[in-house]
Amino acid sequence: MRRLGNILLWNLLAAVTILGQARPNMKQKLQSNSGLKSDCVGNLMRLSLDKALAVGNQLEVEALNGTKQIVLTPSLAAQCGYSMESDPWGNTRIYTSLMACYVDNEDDTTFNIGLRVKMYSQSPSDVVSHDVTQACSYTRWASREILCDRNFMEVSNVIASGIWKMTFYAPEPVSMVLMEAEQAGYGAMMTSSRLVMRSPYNTAETYSEDVGKTAWHSYFHRVFFSLYKSLYTLYLGGWSPNGSGVLFTEDGISWHVPRRVTPLIDGAFKIIEMHMGINGQRLDKSQMAKLGYTLSTTDFHIIIVIPVGSPDGYFKSHAPDNQYHITYSVEPMLEVLWRADSTQDDTRYKVLFPITTPLMPRPPHFQDSTVPGDRMFIVHVGTFLHDVELMNITFSTGDLTVEESNDRGFTVQEHSFPNGTKSFSLKVPFDTDVVVEHNPELLVTSYFLPLVFGFIILPEGTSFTHPVDVQATLQDVVLPTVTGNCDENLFYISVAYGNQGRNFETMVGPQQLTDDLAKDYRFQENGTHFSLIVPYTAKGIAFEQLTSDSVRARLDVLLFDSINNWVLADLYLACNFPLTTTECYSNGTMTTLAVKVESVPKLIPSLLTLRDESCKPTFSDDRFAYFSFSVDSCGTTRTFFGNYMLYENEIGLYYNNDNKKQNYNKVPKTSTIDPDYKQTISCYYVVNDTRSVAFNYKPGSNEPAAEIGLGQLMVQMKLAHDSSYKLFYKAADFPVAGILRMPLFFEAELIKSTDPQLDLSLENCWATLHEDRLSLPSWDIIVDSCENHDDSYVTLFHPVVSDSRITIPSHVKRFSIKMFTFTQDEAVLKDEIYVHCDAVICDLNSRADGSCGGRCVQTAEENTSRHQGIKGGLDRTLRCIIIQSIFSPILLMTKLASGTMRAMKQQLI
Repeated sequence: MRRLGNILLWNLLAAVTILGQARPNMKQKLQSNSGLKSDCVGNLMRLSLDKALAVGNQLEVEALNGTKQIVLTPSLAAQCGYSMESDPWGNTRIYTSLMACYVDNEDDTTFNIGLRVKMYSQSPSDVVSHDVTQACSYTRWASREILCDRNFMEVSNVIASGIWKMTFYAPEPVSMVLMEAEQAGYGAMMTSSRLVMRSPYNTAETYSEDVGKTAWHSYFHRVFFSLYKSLYTLYLGGWSPNGSGVLFTEDGISWHVPRRVTPLIDGAFKIIEMHMGINGQRLDKSQMAKLGYTLSTTDFHIIIVIPVGSPDGYFKSHAPDNQYHITYSVEPMLEVLWRADSTQDDTRYKVLFPITTPLMPRPPHFQDSTVPGDRMFIVHVGTFLHDVELMNITFSTGDLTVEESNDRGFTVQEHSFPNGTKSFSLKVPFDTDVVVEHNPELLVTSYFLPLVFGFIILPEGTSFTHPVDVQATLQDVVLPTVTGNCDENLFYISVAYGNQGRNFETMVGPQQLTDDLAKDYRFQENGTHFSLIVPYTAKGIAFEQLTSDSVRARLDVLLFDSINNWVLADLYLACNFPLTTTECYSNGTMTTLAVKVESVPKLIPSLLTLRDESCKPTFSDDRFAYFSFSVDSCGTTRTFFGNYMLYENEIGLYYNNDNKKQNYNKVPKTSTIDPDYKQTISCYYVVNDTRSVAFNYKPGSNEPAAEIGLGQLMVQMKLAHDSSYKLFYKAADFPVAGILRMPLFFEAELIKSTDPQLDLSLENCWATLHEDRLSLPSWDIIVDSCENHDDSYVTLFHPVVSDSRITIPSHVKRFSIKMFTFTQDEAVLKDEIYVHCDAVICDLNSRADGSCGGRCVQTAEENTSRHQGIKGGLDRTLRCIIIQSIFSPILLMTKLASGTMRAMKQQLI
């Protein structure tokens, strides 16, 4: 045969999926363990290549013809009777017709076939070649043999002369001489006894027609040949199914071949033999029964049934539109021998027919094997064919490869099953950042694990994904807890977080715990707890009950979830704190403290008075009112009984007294059931006391006389952090920053004295811009022991009670002012501020007037201010000033020099 067309490589490019495969170095014919195997299957020789040999290589096949090697291009292979098929993993079969070109044919009985297989790896120079020779014997020729292979149809007929001319019907007649037919891609040759015609499926004269309701590749031609100088004609034709006639179910494949193929069979006929096979090899009945194959006939069809999943085929994965599908491919063979009744000629019809099922959807099955109590998600996803690999997993925080997932502690495993499928499992602990937590109920946690599994199909590298969402719910919430206790002055609160961390808000009394409030309450925190120390006089503390020597105060602490409005924990801690509300002095002075209790929520302490309406509080704020008065004033009554004298007064607020309505018109009664506030105060004094004293009068020569003595008394003044007067600024703390109008709490104390008959009074206090106490400008803070009524923000006096630090309350005086700065001609004087005080120490047994009288000695209408200056509140843009205090003991005698507090200039923010 002459060689046709340009030589092209007939390639099989196997997918590079199995790395490091062994490459034989030999270049001669391989032995049985080489991955190459050849055998004879009827009128074909079959050469099989194992995938381990072919994968990753480019395959080239040459026909050996004596000393010549002919490269079998695709077109030459179809013209000359060679075909090849392979699965996606490189398992390859090469079929050679015994009537093919380059086959050594001995009398149409013995056939010697030689092939050379070349495998190219990285470069054309890196080539491994294998020579294969196979001798096949075949004598059971029918009068007419029809072979339908993958890429050609071949018809051979007994004949005894040479070909002269051929006429093709496609379906119109086209005449060609032998050379023209070969140039058109047909194969035509004579053997010792047979005429062989071969037509590739892609030739122009091959056409499609319906035979028995199925579509077939067809060609029909008339051959003119000479015999003994006479001209004869022979009609030849080939019919090969082109894919129709196949029915699919989930479980099986039915291949329907028409029982009568017209005009292949014309007239009456009889089926002599009928066989089925796989991959060109006949199967006997026992093999068919074992594999579940059936071969049957009806009046119109020959039917082959093959179960889907038969080991002679293979499954393949696909992912169209990101959806997982599979197909099943198998190559059955049908061989039928007909005999015509009219001529008794036999026709053997042999078809190799590869079949692939349509795409069958196989959505991955998801199994949630999570046991919530183990706090571990366990997810299984599958099943997949062996050609699917898990590449990555997308978590809520991003993508991780399988290796990265295992490194993070997420166990990823592959599970293989006996039927060749596989699945994948994933384990993820609840307490990782890829798990999303949510609390649908107070004590319940829902754990969400959103996943997207990323897969790849080998060898082609097609990728697809499968999303999975898993959820588990546990009643595992440990709520925070609040505990507390008290001492004589403070609440101590401890909050344990529980297992959700500090994911809650805190209310202390009516106020939310802000950063500023946390500082005031000495907030401390570690990873599991926080603690607070709250003075019982702090804002937000509720006073439940007041007695003569104590107050019952309550601190409410509430922990809540602001998102769901859930109360997580609460504490209502009530304690009794020592508090002397009324003090009776031997000089006829009474002091008393009125406290706003919870049962009178709308009370304004500054509106309280004694029985005498003009006797108003010496000091008051939104919770306290402090009164200081003599027993012969303010409507105090006196009663004698037994050996005692009782002085009694009453603190009250009378809404129903018409004479007093004008004084309270700023605070009208808001409810008819609001109670009048009344607090009775009393002091008992012993009227007479009889004592027996024995003495003997002896006149003396000299009358006794008192000697004048000298001594030192020391007073110091300090600045407190807040109204509790528990913490004080130290010398190293100054200057101290403060916000404009922020209260400043001062305390003056007589120290190093244990005499309870001494009483410390603050006669005058004032502020200056310079350290010199007589410098100008200045502003009065206390005038004659009273607040400066010229000041819009009056000085407030605070009561002093005995406690662990203060044993003699009369030795201590406390007052507070609002932070200010000096202005002059609308300009801010940004200099230092000093606070000075004149203190007076009195003998409580004395009947002296003035500052030693025990109370303020001027009325509100008097104007006795001696210090002049301008004090003003500034715009809010002037946010803070700095205060410094000097704490040095002051030497005191009858009228003491001042203790000094120093304030530095304002800073603009």
